[in-house]
Amino acid sequence: MIESLLVANRGEIARRIIRTARRLGVRAIAVYSEADADLPFVREADEAVCVGPANPAQSYRNGEAIIAAAKSTGARAIHPGYGFLSENADFARTVEANGLVWVGPGPDAISAMGDKINARNLVAAAGVPVAPGTREPVADAEAALAAATEIGLPVMVKAAAGGGGMGMAVAADEASLRTEYDRVRGFAERMFGDGAVLIERYFPRVRHVEVQILGLADGRVVALGERECSVQRRNQKLVEESPSPAVTPELRERLVAAAVRAGEAVAYRNAGTVEFLLDPATGEFFFLEMNTRLQVEHPVTELVYGVDLVEEQLRVAAGLAPTVDPDALAPRGHAIELRINAEDPKRFLPGPGAVTAWTEPTGEGVRVDSGYALGTTVTPFYDSLLAKLIVYGADRAEAIERARAAITGFEIAGPKCNLPFFAELLDNPEFLGGDYDTGIVARMR
Repeated sequence: MIESLLVANRGEIARRIIRTARRLGVRAIAVYSEADADLPFVREADEAVCVGPANPAQSYRNGEAIIAAAKSTGARAIHPGYGFLSENADFARTVEANGLVWVGPGPDAISAMGDKINARNLVAAAGVPVAPGTREPVADAEAALAAATEIGLPVMVKAAAGGGGMGMAVAADEASLRTEYDRVRGFAERMFGDGAVLIERYFPRVRHVEVQILGLADGRVVALGERECSVQRRNQKLVEESPSPAVTPELRERLVAAAVRAGEAVAYRNAGTVEFLLDPATGEFFFLEMNTRLQVEHPVTELVYGVDLVEEQLRVAAGLAPTVDPDALAPRGHAIELRINAEDPKRFLPGPGAVTAWTEPTGEGVRVDSGYALGTTVTPFYDSLLAKLIVYGADRAEAIERARAAITGFEIAGPKCNLPFFAELLDNPEFLGGDYDTGIVARMR
């Protein structure tokens, strides 16, 4: 096993990685920005290094500072978590060039899947279903219109280099297509440094279902079932559950096979997620994108499959066999994750502030992965995620009941908080029935 690990991230995911590292006897090293000096992950690490001011470009995205921290502390490996530099192929190459172990997929796999158009073409060649759409970037609004006419309006306008629900818009007619093309292209140039745009078929009613894969050290790619991710606001997830209430055993078999083929197409190693759009009316599914990192929602898979995905990541990076039998993986029970964000529960606008009360729920089947605590401050510089509330039950009904009780027992004061939204969702007939889609939050508002 790797003897020392630098965690190139912050908040709840840094704490999550540190927890597993310490359980395994791995020395855990944190990096932090000046704004995060008082957060729990800094105290819980065996060693911590300040890598710059609050601005992520000068701290958590500052590859040079992170490499320097790794060298100065004698770290053997770097775990990037999610976001920041986790899907930056150039940074992964730099890590390896400096003689460090990168706890993630190889840089070539990151590059191959980082461009949505390239990823679509790769997986399509491997036999994975893809939605009707452009195979190359559309050069301008006129080319976008021609593609949309062939595909059929409405269409989805997407940044080729986007991710995490960013850089996407729906266009229902010619006027909106021209507007959204210019807007998405400009956003992509500013955010990703790449203005390439693709056009895809838009599904008015669709579910977002993803498959967790793990590329093993021996070259095999295996899957650990699916997660339902359709409760979203602004194309960004709020709730995930596993197994998906929409997925039958036969559909699961097809989804898993497609995800494994996608991973094999790029000789994938380590943890990754293949995301699909599922048409509930027909049972058809289409490749959306691949996230070449650990996902925010990985805990629901851990609870249902009885596996520590961070440990498996470290084992793959070290060239070791997994702790589980890849041929005997099967879901057991049901898990739901609620993303507790520092945002108002109606319009979901961020609301940072000092934490004046913080009480986490406890009880059977309840897990909390949090980034903050009483006395800390939520700043406006980073993602609004405060904590992840994950519940597990023998079945979906029990998991929902435990989620209700846990929400009642979760107290957060100071910053704005979306806990009331989840109380509303857990009484929503559409959600309770399991027959929901990505429009559920809009219908609730």
